[in-house]
Amino acid sequence: MRLRKYKIQPNIGLEVAASLRARGLEVHVAAPEKRPLERVLGPEIGDFVRSLHEKQGVVFHLEDVATAIDEGRVRLRSGGELEADLVVCGVGVRPRLELAEAAGLTLDRVVVVDAFLETSAPGVFAAGDIARWPDPHSGRNIRVEHWNVAERQGQTVALNMLGAREAFRAAPFFWSQHYDVVINYVGHAEAWDEIEIEGDISARDCLLRYKENGRVLAVASIFRDIESLRAEIEMERSIA
Repeated sequence: MRLRKYKIQPNIGLEVAASLRARGLEVHVAAPEKRPLERVLGPEIGDFVRSLHEKQGVVFHLEDVATAIDEGRVRLRSGGELEADLVVCGVGVRPRLELAEAAGLTLDRVVVVDAFLETSAPGVFAAGDIARWPDPHSGRNIRVEHWNVAERQGQTVALNMLGAREAFRAAPFFWSQHYDVVINYVGHAEAWDEIEIEGDISARDCLLRYKENGRVLAVASIFRDIESLRAEIEMERSIA
């Protein structure tokens, strides 16, 4: 099977890799990034995550991608081949926009909504993976593929359909578990000019602040749950 170009979701792939290694299976990970998760969490966490998986026996093929899947093997762009009985592809999602296009809604690769999650058509709302909304924390129009964001936005939409006119202000968050290590992330930083590190990443005790022009856009943490919750509360209070 020849592979088309897709958006790669390394976080899902690495969580699957950890689950398979826990079952004693040999695991290889091919990904186009120089470091796993670097685009979202930065180089320091990327190096930590790679080391964490390698200590568990995962073999990485970074800055490389699969170009074809044949019976019993995967061919890589570098020319290498991997024998495989099971292949897992983490490729993200593609929103279905046919109905929105037919309705004439304003689109930006997904459905554009305002702070109340209302589309360009009055009385029509959108929530979850299909919606791009003005995030008051980052100051950007963003789209987030996390189930908890969809759940919270659905609650806001329900209230607004009943006339509440409540702006969506919840800070996005997710967590990712790799073996016995959980990485928590709150906020949304598509780009940053500084990562402030508190604690020791290698010791699994740290808090990272992703900043742009001195302003904290997002916070990642390992085994610092209270600080993570405080960061979430602070983000929501700062725009109240």
